[in-house]
Formats: sequence, structure tokens, C-alpha cells
Amino acid sequence: MLDIKFVRENPDAVKENIKKKFQNHKLGLVDEVLELDKKNRELKLKGDELRNSRNSLSTQIGGLMRDGKKDEAEKIKAQVNEINEELANNEVLEQEYSDKIKEIMMKIPNMIHESVPIGEDDSKNVEIEKFGDPVVPDYEIPYHTDIMESLCGIDLDSARRVAGNGFYYLMGDIARLHSAVITYARDFMINKGFTYCIPPFMIRSDVVTGVMSFEEMDAMMYKIEGEDLFLIGTSEHSMIGKFKDQILQKKDLPYTLTSYSPCFRKEKGAHGIEERGVYRIHQFEKQEMIVVCEPEDSYKWYDKMWSYSVELFRSLDIPVRTLECCSGDLADLKAKSLDVEAWSPRQQKYFEVCSCSNLTDAQARRLGIRIKGEKGNYYAHTLNNTVIAPPRMLIALLENNYQEDGSILIPKVLQPYMGGKTKLEPKK
Repeated sequence: MLDIKFVRENPDAVKENIKKKFQNHKLGLVDEVLELDKKNRELKLKGDELRNSRNSLSTQIGGLMRDGKKDEAEKIKAQVNEINEELANNEVLEQEYSDKIKEIMMKIPNMIHESVPIGEDDSKNVEIEKFGDPVVPDYEIPYHTDIMESLCGIDLDSARRVAGNGFYYLMGDIARLHSAVITYARDFMINKGFTYCIPPFMIRSDVVTGVMSFEEMDAMMYKIEGEDLFLIGTSEHSMIGKFKDQILQKKDLPYTLTSYSPCFRKEKGAHGIEERGVYRIHQFEKQEMIVVCEPEDSYKWYDKMWSYSVELFRSLDIPVRTLECCSGDLADLKAKSLDVEAWSPRQQKYFEVCSCSNLTDAQARRLGIRIKGEKGNYYAHTLNNTVIAPPRMLIALLENNYQEDGSILIPKVLQPYMGGKTKLEPKK
């Protein structure tokens, strides 16, 4: 959420930013919120004048009563009562305007960073760099669920009977490999100096609207019926929410946290849910990283965070590339975002496995996360990035380590988490 003062002083820049995000339907919101802001400031001024008048009159009452001028004092009391009534009505209007301003401001997108490429959708994202040499073997690589089934590692049919499409049972060595990846990712981030955390898996609505736009909320979040609780779509939601309404001390910054959680997503929209695969599903597990820091440090952390993802995937011998997300592919709260994509030798292309985002002070404004400064408090910057998100990550791991005989080589860094196993052999 932007600062209303910034919008007031830079309306043309805010409108241009909306155009760059190809959200022209929101252009009218800028003029609407500025008109409401003008009226609200007039109401505040009127309220101050009424309070000053009331205070002035109230001081006269005591003197008149002491001088025995009871009738005059009663007349002034009546004036004070009229002012109180007018002030109460004024305050109701102030609150109505403030609520409406906040509602509109939460729909106006964050200012994108000047380096963000302009484009309408993810087809205009820009490749930055490749890490590792993508290999296409001279033998066929099966679809990832076929590989898992050959290892007796997945049961989609039972999951459909129990929960429907978008769910799965992971079994045996595949389930163990899944846990090994998560545990390795946890230890990898702890070794980078991040504090490990397991957060709440449900959050209240005021946290949901603090961490994402209304559009994202509708497309992603599952609501708990009858309660003010939502299942998290990623642990970033509750991790950033941890700092809600807090005034942070400069000496404690930055907060660098890595968190584990299950994630639940509706996955509404064009992509839909896969019936056979586990790339886009309703439920999965994830290791996340978040940073809460000084504004001037956020882009340094942004570069560190995506580089950690690259380093982790390369430690598993998986080739990856980085993509700069274009303006139209950025969610409303994001100022800059970069995807890390892993190589799929079966498809002979890259696919998304991590997404690193700098939200500057957008979430902090919504959630009231401030830093105590010498000349007043100011808003922190927040960032998030996927460390690893199996089972999607398992697709890259299985495909890049698939052998002609159907076996799977286990990367060295994962072998200690797999009881020393170096290979998975097909069972059927």
C-alpha cells in the first residue's frame, strides 16, 4: 500500500505505474482517492476548529459560574453541547472517509522498481542468467508421476477418492526423498544464518489482507467456515504477520527467518489443477525464507536471497536460470520479482521452482510494521523467497537424475538424509 501523501504529491507517477502494470481499469482510483483525501483533510481541519471552539467555551463556563452568572454559563453549555453533537457527526464522516480511502489505497499497486522490464504477462519475462549446463540424454525420460509410480512412490487414485484432484499420497522412497529435500533445505538456510521457524498454518483475515491483494486472496486462499481464519498459501503469510503492529528496534534488524509449512491453494484461474501431475496442486509443503530489514538494505537482501536458491539447486546438480519478472507479471504488492527456473530434460525447457520478491514497504504499511528511528518511526521493508517447494522440486530432481535403467541417482548432499542411499531402483 502506498503512502497517501506520496499519491497526493505524485499522482501522475502513480497513474503511469498503473499503466506499466497494464491495469488501466484502476486509473480512476487515483482521482477518486485524492478527492476523498481532500474531503477528509477538510473534515479533520473542521474537527480541530470545533475542538478549539469547545475548549475555549468550556474555559468560560467555570468563570461565569464563579461570578454567579449561571444563565450565561448555561447558554455556553448549550453551545458546547451543540459543538459536541456536530463534532460527533464530523468524526463519523472522518471514519467513513478514512475507511474508504484505505479500501481504495489497497487496490492501487505498489510502485515497481525502475529496473523492472515492461510487459503485459509472463511471456515478456526476461532471462538474466543460466547456471549449469542443461542436458538432454539420448534416452526417453518418462513423465514425473510415471517415474514415481515405477518406484511405488505415489498414489493419485486413492487421493482422488479421498480428496479429489490436486492431492496425492507420496509413498516409500519418494516420500522419504521429499522429506530429505525439505530437511536439507532447512539446514542449508540455517547455515546461511537464518533462524528456523514453524509458523501457524492458519491466519486471520487482517493478516491475509496485509500480505496480499484482494485478487490474490480470492484466487488462492481457503476460508475456514464460521471462523475468521484462512489456511495459509505459503508460510510467508504468517511469517510476515508475526511482525504485525510491531515497532522494531534498529539493533535487532535484519530479521532473517526460514520457515517450514504445508501450503494450501485454490489455484483458481487459467492454469488450473493437473489431474495426473504434481506441478500445480491444492496442497504441498515448502521451505520459505523471509527478511524484514531497513529500507536501504532491501535490494542487497533481494540479491542475496535469489542467489541462495540458485546455490541450493546447483548443490543438487540441477541446472537453473533466473528470469526477471515483467511489470504485468508482478502481483500488486511487489516492487521487483525474480523467478528461478529448473531445467526439465523431459520437456527440454525450464520451469519455475522459486520466486524471490521485494515488496518494499507495501506489506509493512498494511500491517503496521515500523522501525523506531531517532527522528520518528518509519516502515520496514519485507522480502520473501522460496527455498524449496516439493513435490514440484522433485520433478526437477527426478528428471535430472533419471538413468536409462529407470533408477534415480541421489545427489551427494541428500544421501545423508536418505540413510546413505546412493540410488533408487524401480520396483515395477
